[in-house]
Amino acid sequence: MAAGKKEPVVFTGLGGLDKPVSNLLTWVDARFPLMENWKAHLSEYYAPKNFNFWYFFGSLAMLVLVIQIVTGIFLVMHYKPDAAKAFESVEYIMREVPWGWLVRYMHSTGASMFFVVVYLHMFRGLLYGSYRKPRELIWIFGVMIFLCLMGEAFFGYLLPWGQMSYWGAQVIVNLFSAIPLIGPDLAIWIRGDYVVGDATLNRFFAFHVIALPLVLLGLVAAHILALHEVGSNNPDGVEIKENKDPKTGIPVDGIPFHPYYTVHDILGVVIFLMVFSAIVFFAPEMGGYFLEYNNFIPADPLKTPEHIAPVWYFTPYYSVLRAMVWPFFGIDAKVWGVIAMGASTLIFFFLPWLDRSPVKSIRYRPTLHLYFYIVFVVAFLILGYLGTLPPSPVGELVSQVCTVIYFGFFLGMPWWSRWGQFKPVPARVTMQ
Repeated sequence: MAAGKKEPVVFTGLGGLDKPVSNLLTWVDARFPLMENWKAHLSEYYAPKNFNFWYFFGSLAMLVLVIQIVTGIFLVMHYKPDAAKAFESVEYIMREVPWGWLVRYMHSTGASMFFVVVYLHMFRGLLYGSYRKPRELIWIFGVMIFLCLMGEAFFGYLLPWGQMSYWGAQVIVNLFSAIPLIGPDLAIWIRGDYVVGDATLNRFFAFHVIALPLVLLGLVAAHILALHEVGSNNPDGVEIKENKDPKTGIPVDGIPFHPYYTVHDILGVVIFLMVFSAIVFFAPEMGGYFLEYNNFIPADPLKTPEHIAPVWYFTPYYSVLRAMVWPFFGIDAKVWGVIAMGASTLIFFFLPWLDRSPVKSIRYRPTLHLYFYIVFVVAFLILGYLGTLPPSPVGELVSQVCTVIYFGFFLGMPWWSRWGQFKPVPARVTMQ
């Protein structure tokens, strides 16, 4: 065959449709790398054979992303990004559009479930060291996806134009004014006005519907491409590419992602959809955590809610913000709060270089390390809970302690990650 000329692909196994389908796919494959990508990312992408339930959450994140995009498209068909009509258009969707209530509840529940899945996906990476060499770039793309999701959720939160949406946006945007020099002008630029109003709603709508989804899709593609370039991690932290069959060049501890893990992930999808459906049909507000009761009241610039709090997935960082109550070095406490809140999310970027452990997986680390993880998770959950409550002296003290634990976990990692007696890592993956 001539150099550079692609060998034709033969497709079989379709019964009487063999020839026409084969001809069609061959024609497509000659003009577009269809089968090449199918093989590279599915049928001939070899993943470790010891994945456990923690590895459901990557595919579940993709599923929720699709749900959010599809339901968002249907919502946009009826939503009006106008301060005078936004709330009424949401009510119209809920009451008049056929199955509109279902689409709206799927979208609002999907937003919360997206963060549930992403938080668990990130925790899996933390447990098994999926951010370690050679997967640093995968982790960085993942953190960028996380920050993009936070922006997407924040911009979308204003769109229902309810009381909590309005005043939540007012409070959060005002935080930007605390940034030295550029803060006041930046806050005005974000709002598009001196107060949250029609201009704010229009630009938040543009960011939520067009700008950030495009960025998000690009980051997801980059995340997956980077993953498939270096290969998936596994609960043992063993690199399966280092042990290949000498004849085939295939990792001896690897199996094709399709059909094995596509079928494997169906189990996770079924369980997730059962939980998701139960929430959508029986508890879409989830006691006010997924949809606040104040958001069923039209936005009123003249009436402030008794307690303004962000949605639950922002509350840990909101608690970090509120924990900073003292000025340092002549800088106002509000500025330190904004800095601490930003640092509490950006610190995830540095995790690959903070962890100095000689092994990746928690399976082969000392028991002491597991206790550090448990304390970190408990502190994170307490911060999240305190962020939903009104300020109080006791809550302030507890949030300050938990903030110290939160940052201490990361900043102390170069030292505590090397403590203790480590277990020997096996040469091949284990089936536990």
